[in-house]
This record gives sequence, structure tokens and C-alpha cells, in this order.
Amino acid sequence: MNNKYTWLMALVLLTAACKVTERYQRPELPAAAQYRDHAGTDTNTIAAKPWQEFFTDTLLQQLIARGIRENLDLKMAMQRIVAAQAALKQSKLAFLPDVNANASVKQSRLAFPQGYGLVNNATQYDVGVTASWEADIWGKLRSSKRAAQAALLNTVAAQQAIQSSLVADIASTYYTLLALDQQLLVLQQTLDNRKEDVNSMRDLKASGVVNGAAVVQSEANQYAAAVAIPDVKRQIRETENALSILLALPPGPVVRSVMSAQQLPQDLSTGVPAQLLQYRPDVKAAEYAFRQAFENTNIARTAFYPSLSITAAGGFSSFDFSQWFTNSGLFGNIIGGLTQPVFNKGLNKARLATATARQQEALYNFSKTMLTAGKEVSDALYSLASASEKKESREKQLASLEKAVDFTKELLRYSSATNYTDVLTSEQNLLSAQMGRINDQLQQWLAVIALYRSLGNHD
Repeated sequence: MNNKYTWLMALVLLTAACKVTERYQRPELPAAAQYRDHAGTDTNTIAAKPWQEFFTDTLLQQLIARGIRENLDLKMAMQRIVAAQAALKQSKLAFLPDVNANASVKQSRLAFPQGYGLVNNATQYDVGVTASWEADIWGKLRSSKRAAQAALLNTVAAQQAIQSSLVADIASTYYTLLALDQQLLVLQQTLDNRKEDVNSMRDLKASGVVNGAAVVQSEANQYAAAVAIPDVKRQIRETENALSILLALPPGPVVRSVMSAQQLPQDLSTGVPAQLLQYRPDVKAAEYAFRQAFENTNIARTAFYPSLSITAAGGFSSFDFSQWFTNSGLFGNIIGGLTQPVFNKGLNKARLATATARQQEALYNFSKTMLTAGKEVSDALYSLASASEKKESREKQLASLEKAVDFTKELLRYSSATNYTDVLTSEQNLLSAQMGRINDQLQQWLAVIALYRSLGNHD
């Protein structure tokens, strides 16, 4: 073919190829993916901090490091990354020709027509190489490569999401343990105090200040505190076992600090919602899934156009082994051809419709993930503010209840202005408030951890 026409055909095919596949562009972010009642332009965010700077308890740091190193979910995620890397490598190799080598020895028995009485045995020796290559005219291979890249990035982001969630889960379980330890300590102190109350009531009964009902009530109050202790111990044991699983350890005790030694982080900057695309792994994974579906749609479009393949073969073939590697035994050929399906029962249309639907589904999932991320940040911010708001009132409540317990006991001991029911009520209210303060502290920590999780982290 004349070179002029060859170049003209190549130009036409290249121009057509640009129209077959589309270039990826990130879709617009959902307008609703904002932080409720929290507007700002400061781009400083705790998502940029390594977890070691965010969680400063050294014992907790050791647990998190162990979890990142040994957690089985993370190990499974790493294997998915290895598989995705292999798929990407395979997509890159698709641009290279497919080469195969063969060698054979074939023996034939040749018989001449009847009457000649001649029979001849022939041995054919063959060795050769065949190669085939598909020209990426319409961008199918390039789209396949980009889809494999998006799949790999998706698995990497999913692994980061698992790690970020793991760090948050370990921290949440750790602070839950500290809160349970504190509750157990309060209950044990309460039990000791109520044992003293029983002895005091018995002394007062002996002095004629109270009757037997007060003694029985004080004993029941003591048993109420004692009954609560086994439940807290059970919760501690179950929480330790849950933490052990996160660390890929058999169920067992966990070395930990105390709640009173913990200091909440001072800098809790959230940045701006657009940064969720940069730092939040599940949002990144959702976008990569959409990109993969987008490229798969491109691949489905290229199936409507002919494919150009070139096949070449060469080698040696001879009936005489001594003539194998000579010019007389050398053969070679090259074939180029266009393949276009004429009738395939609507298969290409079905593939394109399926790919388009999955792309739209991935877009909806990307939008939903962004909205969910904004909602989770908003929830964490409000939970933190709510817990902080209760702190001052809780401290005042505790101070008043401690005084109420002291006053009612004094009145019971030295006057008839009250009875043991008032003492019992004030003690129960004090215990409830003490437990409430521990729950407030835990709520603060869980809100901080939820904020850490919801903003994302890629360290």
C-alpha cells in the first residue's frame, strides 16, 4: 500500500480512537457533604497527624503498633494488594506481543498408488516461533491498564481504611477498659463505705437512734453494690478478650494505664470537607472504584469496533535433519487482519449496558460515602461538645451529692430530722453521678476517637 494512504488510515483510526474512550474527570462533590454547624476555611487537620502524636499513652501506642503488625484483617488486606499488583502487571504486559516457541518431530508413512508397490517413510523436523500482537487502536488496552491501576489504588485505600479503623477500634476498646476499671474501683470503694454504714446502723440501733428497718435497709444497700461488681468484672474480661482478637492474640489480660492519667488532645482541627478526599481512605476507595467502573465502560465501548492483530511465524522445517538449519529449510510469514463481530446476539450491547449501570452505581456509592463521611464528622464534633458541656454541671452535681450524703448521715446520727431512707437515696444518687462522670469521660474519648476515625488518616 502507498505510504501516503497508510499514514492517512493511521490518522483516521487515531482520531476515531479519541472519540471511542472518554477521559476520566472527578465528579463534583455532593454539596451536602459538609460539617453541620461547623463552617470554616482552616485547612489544618488532625488527619495529617500520625497516630503516635494523636494517642500519647505509651501503653496504648504499644498495643496499636502490635495491632498494625499482626492484625489478621490487615494481613488479608495486604494479600489483596499483592493480587491487585499482579493484575496491574498483567495489564501492562498486554501491550507486548504474545510469543510462543514450538519444536516437533513428525513421522509419516507415504504409500504410492496401487500397482507401484512402493511405500516410503518420511520424518519431518519442525522448530519455530510464533508471535501475535494486537494494536491498541481504540484504547482498550490503555483503559484496561487504567482500570487495573484504579483497582490497585482501591485495594491500597481499603487497606488504609482497615488500618485507620483498627487504630480507632484499639483505642476505643482501650479507653472502654479504663472506664470499666474506674467503675470497678468506684463500686469497690462504695461497697467498703456501705459495709461501714451497716456497722454504723447497728451501733445506732443499739443506741436506740434507729430501728431494725434501717439496719436491714443498709444491708440491702451493701448487697446492691456487691451485686454490681461481678457484672463489671465480666465486662472487663470480655473487653480484654475483644482487644486481644484485634491484636491477633489469644484471649488474655491487657496491660494498661488508668483513666485519671489520660489527657485529651488539645488540637482537634477538622480542616475543610474537601480534605476528606485526601485523607479519608474509604472515600478514596469509593472514588477509585468509580474510576475502575468508568474505565470498564470505556473497554465495553471499544468492543463495537474492529480489532487489528498482526501474527508472525518463522522457523525451520525439513525432512532431512541435516538440512534443518539451512536456507532451504527456513520459512517465515506475517499476517495482519481486522476482526469485527457481525452478529453476537447483542452481547456487546449487553456488556455496555452492564458497565454503564455499574459505573452509575459506583458514582452513587461515591456520593453516599462522601455524605456519610460528612455526617460522621458532624456527629463526632457534636458528641465531643455535648460531653464537654456536661463536665462543669457534673462536677457541681457530685460536690452537692457528697455534701448531701455527709449531711444526711450527720442528721441521722445526731437528730430525728431525717431517717435512713434519706441516707439511702443520697448514696444511690451519689453512686449514679460517679458512674455518670466516668461515662462522660469515656464519651469524650470516644468522641475524640470517632473524630479521628471520621476525618481519616493515611500514616
